[in-house]
Amino acid sequence: MQKEYFKSTLSPLVLFVYNRPWHTHQTIKHLQANYLADQTNLFIYSDGPKDVQDNSKIKEVRNYLNTITGFRKVTLIKREKNWGLAESIINGTTEIIDRYHKVIVLEDDLITSPNFLDYMNKALGYYQDNQRIYSISGYNHPTNLMPIPNDYQSDVYFTPRASSWGWATWRDRWEKADWSISDFDRFLSNKQQQKQFNQGGDDLTRMLALQMEGKIDSWAIRWCYTHYKNQALAVWPVKSYINNIGLDGTGSHYKGKEVRKYRNIDLNQTKEVNFANKAIIDDEIIKNFHKVYRHKTSTRFIKRLKNYIFPKVK
Repeated sequence: MQKEYFKSTLSPLVLFVYNRPWHTHQTIKHLQANYLADQTNLFIYSDGPKDVQDNSKIKEVRNYLNTITGFRKVTLIKREKNWGLAESIINGTTEIIDRYHKVIVLEDDLITSPNFLDYMNKALGYYQDNQRIYSISGYNHPTNLMPIPNDYQSDVYFTPRASSWGWATWRDRWEKADWSISDFDRFLSNKQQQKQFNQGGDDLTRMLALQMEGKIDSWAIRWCYTHYKNQALAVWPVKSYINNIGLDGTGSHYKGKEVRKYRNIDLNQTKEVNFANKAIIDDEIIKNFHKVYRHKTSTRFIKRLKNYIFPKVK
């Protein structure tokens, strides 16, 4: 028998936005269509400008945000200075999770299924007491990129890698993160540890090294490292509740050609979720998952995507 899904109140939703009015509008519009939107407290962190050229678009975004309805309550936090994505997400998530003990997080270029909030809250409730689970992902790779075995019984699977494209966690897990990566030198000298970390993808150690060298500024790679350090797992849906529309070349950190390989057009519309009771990694699924991040096939994509997900330090 499935556990009780919802425990106490619904999770707050935190949205991080910057200077893309159209993308922000699409993200909000789809969130408003979620079944639990009118019961959800929405917190929006609007980052400040890097330079004067950003002012007009940021003003346009904020004018739109002031008109938003359809949620239980909307709280807009306007940054006067530019925090950057990593610092903004770490700080904003910490502020909200300290108050509510759990959080769902989105960025301003993610389209959600109407079932997204329902699924995320159910997953947070279902796995709350499982201390091996550190995060919930709303995204999954398209099936043509990462096939799921036909005989797989659950609607979710487990990986050692966290997702940054629509995710959730709990305070007691978030507090385990060492954002300074104080043991990096020891990790870098231990090939076995690097091999274990890279079970979530061949790119992970490389990304962490770039972070520590100051060549990228990423909260996400450090959150993945937190999972590794604690032998933790992330829950991923078999069918995605998220489509990323930010890989279109319009972003301030991503200027490459549009990437359609990772696009999810047909999002999960099923309200019932068959959660796996035991947090066990499926051998065939993790093999297919790892192929997505295999060095030979992912290097070009990682290079193109790096400045989008992991903006450079200024």
